[in-house]
Amino acid sequence: MSKSALQVRTVIVSDIHLGTPHSKVEEVSHFLKHVRCERLILNGDIIDGWRLRRGGVWTKAHTRFVRRVLTMVQKRDTEVVYLRGNHDDFIGRLLPMQFGRLQLVEECVLETPRGRYLVLHGDVFDSVVKNMVFLAHLGDIGYALLLRLNRLYNWFRALRGREYFSLSQAIKARVKQAVSFVGKFEEQIARLARERGCRGVICGHIHTPADKMIGDIHYLNSGDWVESMTAIVEHDDGRLGLITYQEFLARFPRPPVAPVEEFEEPSRLPVIA
Repeated sequence: MSKSALQVRTVIVSDIHLGTPHSKVEEVSHFLKHVRCERLILNGDIIDGWRLRRGGVWTKAHTRFVRRVLTMVQKRDTEVVYLRGNHDDFIGRLLPMQFGRLQLVEECVLETPRGRYLVLHGDVFDSVVKNMVFLAHLGDIGYALLLRLNRLYNWFRALRGREYFSLSQAIKARVKQAVSFVGKFEEQIARLARERGCRGVICGHIHTPADKMIGDIHYLNSGDWVESMTAIVEHDDGRLGLITYQEFLARFPRPPVAPVEEFEEPSRLPVIA
């Protein structure tokens, strides 16, 4: 067993949002570099097609992430399952499709020694996205503006030696409507897993990591790689749990990087018609 890598059966990540300046792509690439798994599930919103259509960003780091995933397929013989999200809904017209050990699907069932888990992005329960696409895009624009402010705020905090602080997560935790939405989302998706005869459910979409029981259903949310930087891992005994990037760094630290002297925005791609 390699001491330089985390050995697990399955890794589930979601909501990386490649194509935006807020994606923690360097961090998730470091995470995957130091993981050895039989199966990698990319649970939606990996590429942010919404932002790219509005003139988003695509950096060399985003390309390196794609290469990292392909390396896992080619050199580590990892099975990769890519589930459609709402921000990467452009792949919907291709589903289902398989290229060797790379699959594109709507949802799947993860068979573990401890039972079956339904795996889906979760936007199936988001009536705003399904029925009011225009308002959903407006909400996405507002969230992007908040994240932009958050990056600037944390740049100033970093100059003063302070740790990262998420403005959007703090706001979400205090707004009653947001708390109510998360609660209803979790209940609905747990009900679906129960109806499908599954022991648990694994989703993403709402950028709220979780590992808890909802009645008799084990509910897991992989969070995101915009703010929370979390993933779900399945261990050799079938045990599933949440792992944070901060916990991971304690075992597999990144090499030091040169400090950023000024706040910069990545270059933008042309608007796609």
